[in-house]
Amino acid sequence: MKNVAIYCDAIEVELSVGPDMADITAQLQQLIRRSGISDGHLSATVVGSTGSLTTIEYEPGVVEDLKQAVSRLAPAGMAYEHEKAWHDGNGHSHVQAALMGPSLDLPVRRGELRLGTWQQAVAINHDNRPRRRTVEVTIFGTKH
Repeated sequence: MKNVAIYCDAIEVELSVGPDMADITAQLQQLIRRSGISDGHLSATVVGSTGSLTTIEYEPGVVEDLKQAVSRLAPAGMAYEHEKAWHDGNGHSHVQAALMGPSLDLPVRRGELRLGTWQQAVAINHDNRPRRRTVEVTIFGTKH
């Protein structure tokens, strides 16, 4: 029986005013290599209530389509209860992030993320100001 290992780390992602996104696939893959885990699972969570994670085909058209779709779901400039309380203009950011979700769970096989040919992991900032997002990552599984 192989031993199961757990590896914890984090990555930092600089993002502009939301919705803005960045491909984090290579950074996650680098953590898998560092972990030495060959088969298992990667769990990633963005820290903060106005950020989210998902997978998409990271090409300009799909990126723009997703930005527009998220903005249509919870547009800026509407009346949000959060803004009535805090007057910070980012009520839509919280709603967008909640609809998208803060985390991803991805399979690791033979030391690689198991993603589709045109599928990448992305971090999204929904806030009305640029943010440096921390993505906490836990990788667990069997080592080489």
